[in-house]
Amino acid sequence: MTSTDDARAALRAQLDALGTEGFRRELADIDRLDTLEIARIMNGEDATVPAAVAARLPLIAAAIDATAERMARGGRLIYAGAGTAGRLGVLDASECPPTFNTAPGQVVGLIAGGPAAMVSAVEGAEDSARLAAADLDALGIAADDTVVGVSASGRTPYAIGAVAHARARGALTIGLSGNEGSALAAAAEHGIEVVTGPELLAGSTRLKAGTAQKLVLNMISTITMIRLGKTFGNLMVDVRATNEKLRARSHRIVALATGASDEEIAAALGATGGEVKDAILMLLGGVDAPTARRLLDGADGRLRTALGRSLRAAPRPGPDGG
Repeated sequence: MTSTDDARAALRAQLDALGTEGFRRELADIDRLDTLEIARIMNGEDATVPAAVAARLPLIAAAIDATAERMARGGRLIYAGAGTAGRLGVLDASECPPTFNTAPGQVVGLIAGGPAAMVSAVEGAEDSARLAAADLDALGIAADDTVVGVSASGRTPYAIGAVAHARARGALTIGLSGNEGSALAAAAEHGIEVVTGPELLAGSTRLKAGTAQKLVLNMISTITMIRLGKTFGNLMVDVRATNEKLRARSHRIVALATGASDEEIAAALGATGGEVKDAILMLLGGVDAPTARRLLDGADGRLRTALGRSLRAAPRPGPDGG
């Protein structure tokens, strides 16, 4: 047996030991069932995922608080993974600019093999920890950054390599895995292992494991942005209006936040160049557009803080009402 054969045998043994790779003998005849019954089984499998995520909520919350603290100092949120895990990271990162008006490069998704790997496999990319280190070095990884390694198996060299390299550079590290006792969680400062068990199709971790990853990444980005003041209550006040739908959404958000008339909202959005936060502050704080921008800049973009300052600074009526 050659060294290559030995390595492949060792990898097979590793996969045999992973819960995400388990074979469901009770589903061995699933292809004989009618479509509705398969859909019911699959839906039942998917319904178990939220409970698996819920079991890790304290760990997720601690990781988010640490991430938000670093991002408040100017750090970035960087996802790193291969295959489905990498694609989910890229997806979450790509949705942050239109949803939260994040700056270019503030939230980044790295996938083993680069952009081409979004649509096709790149041979050997996920097996290279060195490639992960090079990708992070190309970004100029720094101590205030957060790197989230994502891997269903928890053994993917690219994800582990990213976390290990980032941690050595002083960055915050999070390891999101689908198996307990994973090397990825062990390598990270914050290990999050969401155990969803064997898949409907043996080893197809784009299913339950992928759904769990999507749910956790949703939490990491969304709650971090809430902590950074990029929402006002549950309103997306940092939305970037780049098309007609988003312009209509911006108008609606201002209406929900202020209760102002359509004419008042249109005037405020016009005066602020479409900036939702500024328009809300103008209407609720009774200030003009330049003052709204100055107050927001002074409050690090946090609308509640700026609004409080505008209301405290407003002139109070005298005893005669003047």
